[in-house]
Formats: sequence, structure tokens, C-alpha cells
Amino acid sequence: MRAIMVMFDSLNRHMLPPYGCDWTHAPNFARLAERTVTYQKAYAGSMPCMPARRELHTGRHNFLHRGWGPMEPFDDSMPELLKRAGVHTHLASDHPHYWEDGGATYHGRYSTWEFFRGQEGDPWKGHVADPPMPEADVKELRAEGYRQDWVNRSYMPTEDLHHQTLTFDAGLDFVRTNLAEDRWFVQIETFDPHEPFFSHQHYKDLYPHAYEGPHFDWPDYRQVTETDEQVEHARYEYAALLSMCDRSLGRVLDLMDEHDLWQDTLLIVNTDHGLLLGEKEWWGKSVQPWYDELVHLPLFVWDPRHPQAAGERREALVQTIDLAPTLLEFFGVERPLDTQGVPLPVAEEQPVREAALFGIHGGHVNVTDGRYVYMRAPANADNSPLYEHTLMPTHMRGRFTPEELKDAELAEPFTFTKGVPTLRTRGRTFFNPYRFGTLLFDLATDPEQRAPFVDDEVELRMAGLLVELMRANDAPPSQYERLGLPAEGPVTDAHLLVRAQREQARQAAEPLPRPEDFPAGRFSLRTPITALVADPEAVEVLRTHAPSLVDTELLQAIGSTSLISLAALSGGGFPTVTLRVLAQELAAL
Repeated sequence: MRAIMVMFDSLNRHMLPPYGCDWTHAPNFARLAERTVTYQKAYAGSMPCMPARRELHTGRHNFLHRGWGPMEPFDDSMPELLKRAGVHTHLASDHPHYWEDGGATYHGRYSTWEFFRGQEGDPWKGHVADPPMPEADVKELRAEGYRQDWVNRSYMPTEDLHHQTLTFDAGLDFVRTNLAEDRWFVQIETFDPHEPFFSHQHYKDLYPHAYEGPHFDWPDYRQVTETDEQVEHARYEYAALLSMCDRSLGRVLDLMDEHDLWQDTLLIVNTDHGLLLGEKEWWGKSVQPWYDELVHLPLFVWDPRHPQAAGERREALVQTIDLAPTLLEFFGVERPLDTQGVPLPVAEEQPVREAALFGIHGGHVNVTDGRYVYMRAPANADNSPLYEHTLMPTHMRGRFTPEELKDAELAEPFTFTKGVPTLRTRGRTFFNPYRFGTLLFDLATDPEQRAPFVDDEVELRMAGLLVELMRANDAPPSQYERLGLPAEGPVTDAHLLVRAQREQARQAAEPLPRPEDFPAGRFSLRTPITALVADPEAVEVLRTHAPSLVDTELLQAIGSTSLISLAALSGGGFPTVTLRVLAQELAAL
């Protein structure tokens, strides 16, 4: 028995032909669906990248206890369990976060592993001089990784040198090398189609469109402020990279056909989460609620023990936590007691769970039953109390600072830490989810989640399911307090929040006005804030309508940012009515 996992990052379900998309070029995904079971209700759990991969290893949620971080000493790792049971496990990947502080303990769980450099801002090739970069780029947030990305691209002038190609080359070489062997698992994992959407011209040519604007293949995580033409162009850039991913997938399917691996080889094709490409007037992830475009995932599985299931679809509510149990069961390895997931239903339709839990540390805590989606925001504006529970105090790209650790204390063990206490420190988040409010959606009548609704009876049931799952996860007491939910006893009408937070949710959902909607003048919403502050008339307009921008030390950090960009980054921090007044009065100067 052998197994192959093909894992993509930020793969959008709604952009794939098997899930109804009729404009992207992805014939191999369509071909895949003809040979596998396609899951209609597959959901993410802990997000984003490394929290999702911790679920892939452990088969349990982790976002209630900590944010982005390494495997913990008490975690059971699926690849490691397979390795101990005599299954050779191999990782071929170009995913850069594995090699940072916050992901450094994952690849070591495999028997062998390979890594290919150059994705995103991976600190790969060292250039002291600036590389050639676009004279104009829609992207405004250009941290160190932006420059490094352009260094990296210069080393991939052709597709055969692209990190995705090299990753699939390596994964397929592993399969070819071990065709005559039994009991192995290879994970072929590419960071694509994660941003930046870097692909070669023949993939872009699949999506011809008239565009003469500035370079744009790397959206910032924020509300949309770009023109319709720029939004469309970025979506085509994503689609081009998606088509490259499709070609790589096709290479795996070709190899399976050539050697008839369908007879004895499990195939899983999956992703960690999606990406917003202008839907709901948002780019990216992590800075807005976890809408369906981000958490409702594509998932395809072929199990050679059940060939009759080829081409079928399953309606069972499944999650990322089910992948580890699926692989362990396939190889006959017992699941650890801490595992929460179960093997995916492949042979026939059967229920797996009543509800699915998902979220990011410090954000909304969410639950779906497959029809309703309930997004629980904090009960109070300060989003507290919030704590990290860890024995591996690192963030994505750095260690916890002494300042973060000086008030750390040992907390009582959780049910899954094998009797080991954790280090409890104050948590932090990318954003405060309170401003978005608590949201309730009905996917049956509102599949695009455009119209959150108020229904006390439905909220009461969904909040009850949420609390059940939090208790099953042994959530820290602080999470119940932060969300205004009972750690013990039933959820009652007194705990409901949708109605109470409806107005703040409505305001946060308002799209930002596009700059072209406003009158032109010497100053506009795109003028850097430093230039506005330096003008005696413009600064008085700011002082009247946005005084916090004038009298703050934050000017040193936000000064080069425009008003519209700051509004987009704050996600509802500037009411639309205020922006309109500012635009009109500035244009009149």
C-alpha cells in the first residue's frame, strides 16, 4: 500500500471546474474528479498556513490554544507515526514557512524531505544591489519580502526552473524510484497558487484581456480600493498560476496512469484554505471574517480499496483534521487518543459530524452545520482575555520576545498535552474581530454570504453547537470569557450576540468607495497622509474629520500611506460617510 498527497496552498474551490467554474483552464482537475471522490462540504479548521499543517499532522484543532507556531512536544505527528510503523514518509515542498522559526519542527517528522527555494519573499539569493522591479505596482505594502521576491524571480526565467516545477519533479522522482517498493507516503506540496501569482507567459496567455495598468500580481490583505480593471487583472493572474498548478497535477495523474498506481495507491488532493480575490470587496485572508471562499475547501480522494466510488460526490461534513486519520487507517496504524478527526467516508455516503469548528487564534470562533454558518465575535471591544498556550514560543518569523515572556506562567495541563503544563502568555492578533460583529448566514438562501440575518432560535442552536465543540477541544477558560459564552451549563438567550452587534456588523460590511467615485483635485484620498499634514488647509480638514491621524505618534509609521489605503487596512476603521466628506473637502481645496 502506498499513498500520494498533492497539497496546494490557497487553492480556491470556486475557481475549479469540478465545483462549477466555467472560465478557468483546469482540465486536469476535471479529470481528477472523474477518478476520485469529490467532497462537497470539506472545511478548514485552524488557520492559516502552519496551524492548518499542525492539524494535518495531529488530526485535531489548535487555534483555540495558540496562533502560528511549530509542532508542540506533546503533539502526535501522522508522518512520524507512519515512520515508526515502518512506512517511509517523504516531503517534497517549496512552502517557505516550513523553514522559518514558526514552522521549523514539521519537516523533521518525515523520514526524508526536500525543499526548493524562491517562493514569495524567501531569503534565498543574496543581492546587495536592488533587482529590476516594476516602475509602478498596485501593491503598496512592500516589506523586505517584496524586494527579495524580485531577486528570486530573476533565477526562474523558464518554467523548468520554477520552484513549483522542481517540487513536482522531486515528488515524481520519489515515486519512480520506489515503484517496486511497498509502504510509502509522499507529500508533494507546493505553495502555489498562494500570492504572489508568479507564472510564465504561456499561462497568462490563457486569459487574454485588455489591461494597461501598473503591475499587479500580489494583492495586499485589505479591503478593495483598486479599479475594476485592476481587480479583474489580479484574478486573471491568480487563474494563470492556477493553470500551472493544474499542469503539475496532470503530471501526477499521468504517472499514475502510466504505472497503474490506481490499483494500490491512495491519492489525496487538498489545500489549507482559499483566498479572497475581490469577493465581498476584500483581498487575502486573516484580516476579515473567515468567509466561505476561505474555508469551504476543494478535496479529492481516491482509495484503491473502493474503486466503485470513482466519480462520486460526498455530502458529509469533513475537515482538515480528518486527513491524518485517513492516512493512518489506510496503513493500518492506530490513531492516537488525542485525535479528533475520523477517516474520510470514501466507499459510501455516511455522516461524519454534526458541525465543524474553524477559525484563527484571537479571531472569530466559527461553526457550521453545512447549512448555517455562525461567526462568534468577542463580546467586548478589547478582544480579551486572549492567551497563547505553548511550549514552543516562536511566531512566524521570530522568537517570542523577553517582553512577551516576562509575565508568562505555567498553566494546568490540557487533556491533550499528556500531563504536561503549557506556558501561558498574553496573545496578540493581526486585527480585532470585534468590529465585524457576530454574524449568522444561511448558505441555502445566501450562498455568497451577502446577507447576515438575525434569528434568535437559529443562533441559540448554533451557539450551542459551538460551545459543544469548544468543550470537546478543551478550550481554555479565557476563550469562553472572551466570547461571552458559558464554560459550563447551557447556552441561553442571554448569551446571544447577533442582534446586539448587528449595527457594527453592518457598518464593517460596507464596501469602501473607489477613488474614481470622488471629484478630482489637488488633494484626494490617494494623497499620502504626510503631504496632507504638511499643507495648512488640508491638515485642518483632517483635524476636523479624522483628528487621530494628526495628533499621533503613528504618523511616523503611516505617514506615506494614503487615506484610502489606511481605511482599507483598518477594515472598517473609517466609516464610509467620513471618507466621502474627506474626499469632497480635500478636492475642493
